[in-house]
Amino acid sequence: MRPLPQPARESLALAPVLHALGDPVRLELVRRASTSPEATCAVLADGMDVPLSTLTNHWRIMREAGLISMTADGRHRRIRLRADDLRDRFPGLLDPILRLAEPEKDA
Repeated sequence: MRPLPQPARESLALAPVLHALGDPVRLELVRRASTSPEATCAVLADGMDVPLSTLTNHWRIMREAGLISMTADGRHRRIRLRADDLRDRFPGLLDPILRLAEPEKDA
């Protein structure tokens, strides 16, 4: 598997991370990636009503911000949330965001 370009842990910046998390579609993709390590783009986006070209742009924004790592696996792209890097660089940021992004359960 070939890794695609992404920022190093020490060069992660807060503004791009928050920008990437500020979009509801990207927030949902991050939430899904947190529960499905090494899933493919197609699996994580399953059931979302978003055009493929838009999803590709969302993946790029998240990868360039340092939220996810993406590796090429043949024709597929595997996604991994960079949770350890984010927790190391921005302690206390990721867990509340993921908790608030959880889908609401019907009572």
